[in-house]
Amino acid sequence: MRIVVDAYGGDNAPEAVVKGCVLAARELDIEIILTGNKKKLEELLKTENYPNDKIILYNAEEVITNDDSPVHAIRSKKNSSLVAALDLVKKHEADAVVSAGNTGAYLAGAFRILGRIKGVKRPALATFIPNLKGGSIVLDVGANADCKPENLLQFAWMGSVYAENVLKMENPRVSVLNIGAEESKGNDLVKEAFPLLKKSGLNFTGNIEARRIPYGDADVVVCDGFVGNVVLKLTEGVCLALLSMLKGVFLKNAVTKICAAALKPSLRDLKKKMDYSEYGGAPFLGIDGVVIKAHGSSNAKAFYNAIRSAVVFASTEVNDKIRFLLGAQKEETKDER
Repeated sequence: MRIVVDAYGGDNAPEAVVKGCVLAARELDIEIILTGNKKKLEELLKTENYPNDKIILYNAEEVITNDDSPVHAIRSKKNSSLVAALDLVKKHEADAVVSAGNTGAYLAGAFRILGRIKGVKRPALATFIPNLKGGSIVLDVGANADCKPENLLQFAWMGSVYAENVLKMENPRVSVLNIGAEESKGNDLVKEAFPLLKKSGLNFTGNIEARRIPYGDADVVVCDGFVGNVVLKLTEGVCLALLSMLKGVFLKNAVTKICAAALKPSLRDLKKKMDYSEYGGAPFLGIDGVVIKAHGSSNAKAFYNAIRSAVVFASTEVNDKIRFLLGAQKEETKDER
């Protein structure tokens, strides 16, 4: 299997990207293509110990930054590391792509170069949020700020397929994010989406309030991208703040430091469970290819896990199953008419 990685995407690129790719080359049975300034990448790789035959460099001189207009950047910077990476997947020279770069440009590029799976109206960015029962998939978390009820229905189908096949969740529970558990609650979007989800054939368990996500009351949580992105960013901030507060408590005096030493293994496990870099990247579901978005501030470990996520996704038939299910739903709708 061959994974292409945008070496110049993300806050810590290209250094963290290179180190993450080296870790992946050592641990995983794959080849990695790094797109970006070949000369600079060669200099960085000289200091690393890795299997030379497992990392290939593909020269791309331009870089798409977070300040660039997404659509304009994809059209004008055709020799960018991001566009080059997507082109390699389009040409079937790579099985999946990973980038931590500009989310809007990444989606626009994937949409323009790879296209949508037939039947998908809007791709969705899905992310894994850890909780007391393991974790939940939340989508959309930023690709679509404004949605229609049928979009949420498709997000539910795609998220359910991904949860079942990639995350190995059996018959995943699907809920729609709302301000209350009652069917009558919410804005027009969620009120109109509720009956569609109810008769979808999915394991739909109704509305879920944001405070119940950490308790694992649903495996797949659907919402529009504006709300989902707020939930994601708030969750990240709360986790980081909580870890910081715990550190302050345990370093307060000699007694708490002794307690911290005794609890060190448990605290290390807790930190690991709350660390976004442990969970890899977020897939763009609905794109006709395996497209993984790594966190913008990803370190080497996060890039390694994003690449690992891409490998797992690419080794399944998720996109084929999404294509089949949405096609079946379309035919069913025709029959009802």
